[in-house]
Amino acid sequence: MKNHFNNQVAIISGASSGVGRETACLLAEKGARVVLAARSVEALEQLAREITHKGGQALVVPTDVTKIEQVEHLIQTTLAQWGQIDILIANAGQYIRCPISELTPQIIEQSMAVNFYGSLYQVLAVLPHMRLRRSGHIVLVLTMDVKTPLPRDAPYVVAKSAMSGLADVLRQELHGSGVHLTAIYPGRIDTPMIANLKFLPISAKIPPATVGRAILKCIEHRKVRLLLPAQVHILNMLNFFSPTLADWAVRLFRLEGWEEH
Repeated sequence: MKNHFNNQVAIISGASSGVGRETACLLAEKGARVVLAARSVEALEQLAREITHKGGQALVVPTDVTKIEQVEHLIQTTLAQWGQIDILIANAGQYIRCPISELTPQIIEQSMAVNFYGSLYQVLAVLPHMRLRRSGHIVLVLTMDVKTPLPRDAPYVVAKSAMSGLADVLRQELHGSGVHLTAIYPGRIDTPMIANLKFLPISAKIPPATVGRAILKCIEHRKVRLLLPAQVHILNMLNFFSPTLADWAVRLFRLEGWEEH
């Protein structure tokens, strides 16, 4: 795997913590030159120091993915520094919850801004370069909620579902272009976004590093879609064949979680 990533240039958004941070570290260990994007400058610079201390190469580009001009700056800065972009991991996101009875258009717009448009801007900004080189891999970090939506998650589900639909179309349109796309649908991940939520063991949070390793394997083997962990596959199949039974399972196992006060 080290040879596969050696000297490749990878942009990781949402790199300041969680899956983004772990994936950036794993890529750097495999010899990739990593571009760290997020809003938290201090966290990015700390990560860059850790990577360079271990002999890796890292470029910090503070970026708010909801601002198209900042995303375009991210792409241009990367090209100016290293002349190529081999991998884009569109991971930046925000977990926004709200019962539908309390939902407002503004809450949906907030979720769409980061969870849909934030990824869309990254994809559109990097595609011309990858198409021109006839080489590249785009990874979209989505959520299992797209496959089996859970109570209170409407704002998050709406935005990620839109991105999932776009990913399915884009994957087909990229056929034969030399550019590949992977959509990742993880379950609950142990990140600061859901630090206040508790879950039963059957829906335990998975470590960010687990998702990071899965992302690297998907890139190496050009896998188009991945759901993880195993419970996600089971619930997805249950929801497909019997939505009523899936709803019962969601209630039984309290899969939406509960807040820890």
